[in-house]
Amino acid sequence: MTSSRPDVAQPTGPADGPGAEPLTESDAEEHIHGICFKTGPPHQVGVELEWLVRDGRDPGIRVDQQRVAAALAGLGAPGALPGGGRLTTEPGGQVEISSAPAEGLDPLRSPHRVLEVPRYAAMEEFFNRAGPWGRLMMCSTASVQVCLDAGVQGTGPASVGWRWRLLHALGPVFVAAFANSPLREGRPTGWKSTRQAIWARLDPCRTRPPQNAVPAGHGYGQTPDADPRAAWIDYALSAEVMCVRRPGEEPWTAPAGLTFRGWLRGGGERRPTLEDLSYHLSTLFPPVRPRGHLEYRVVDAQAGDGWIVPAAVVTALLDDETASQAAMGAAEVLWHTASAACGGDFGDEAGAGGGAGWDCGSPWEWAARHGPTDPIIGDISVRCFEAAEPALARLGAPALVREAVAAFAERYVTRYRCPADDRLDEARAAASACDPAGPSPRRPTLASPSPRHPALPPIAEGISP
Repeated sequence: MTSSRPDVAQPTGPADGPGAEPLTESDAEEHIHGICFKTGPPHQVGVELEWLVRDGRDPGIRVDQQRVAAALAGLGAPGALPGGGRLTTEPGGQVEISSAPAEGLDPLRSPHRVLEVPRYAAMEEFFNRAGPWGRLMMCSTASVQVCLDAGVQGTGPASVGWRWRLLHALGPVFVAAFANSPLREGRPTGWKSTRQAIWARLDPCRTRPPQNAVPAGHGYGQTPDADPRAAWIDYALSAEVMCVRRPGEEPWTAPAGLTFRGWLRGGGERRPTLEDLSYHLSTLFPPVRPRGHLEYRVVDAQAGDGWIVPAAVVTALLDDETASQAAMGAAEVLWHTASAACGGDFGDEAGAGGGAGWDCGSPWEWAARHGPTDPIIGDISVRCFEAAEPALARLGAPALVREAVAAFAERYVTRYRCPADDRLDEARAAASACDPAGPSPRRPTLASPSPRHPALPPIAEGISP
């Protein structure tokens, strides 16, 4: 499921060059339509695990990238990892393990980019136009990404449209259930998933869900299994260009405000090529990214082998028809409730990604801030795990996997807790042991969220927008 990784490829210059045949707008639409949803009976799953790298003696210091490279030497070669997995490095030095297909946030350190390559330099410059959130995302966050087959043509729970919408509809549930990033520089941020809160503040044209991706809300009227290709094509071409590949040492900075559609229509210094389009698609980061398969990007990094549980639950709710229908029914309750509470408007701007419930008052915001202590999301999490456990048995999942899911449900889901609550308990205990008299009046406090746009607290002294 992860055999093609254009988002980590680092070519030194345009592979097809400025002289290559330019794309037309219809060429681009046809290409996206053809590659992003590869149909067939769903039966494979893979995972991509991002790990924050720390010094064993002092977790608060940065680890030199040369030390990381030396420690990982030899593991990046084909076949070095069991099962055919691959090892790559993210811009902040995070290590990512990508499995072959088979039948969070740094709580201590400020963001610091260690990979000096044109792609990430252009990405950092692009995100810096809107504040510090891009640097935090690139260098301080880590996640579990579950990759699944897109589905079949047609209708019903195995179809591309159904699986696409179910993953989006369940996004807040998985954000909440596996929230595990409540700290920043050792202090609580006021969010159970600070990673998700950061993603919600990035460029919306490339991070929000596309139009018609969830069951309810302003502007929704499509059936659950409607084909998502047209919406995805519009989303991709409406997103701003992040990088313009250039030869040699020239920076890859893209002109501000240039969308890929605008580039196709004559904007920019040259006409885009197929390679430019492929690169552009790799710079889109919505909660569900279609790459032939569906890449699910909503889960915080988990401790140890905790990644097994989200991978298993997502697979069960998508691949078992009974569980899939139960999960869709539960998720529709969440989105209809949110839509009614907001009068059908989650505060999204019009345009690419608008109307997808990304702003204040949406289920995404509820989940990131409160986790499963939000009563609606907590109840739906319970229903989804209740559907997933028998589904895993029907799918023939190993006993070890089923036991891990049951243990997680008992420890967290049925108690309306998530891993972030453990991190907060530990932080409170450590703070109490160090300062039994209570908080110092001079200690920074969290900023209160505004009713419209809840703000992250002032984070990371030394970071300016």
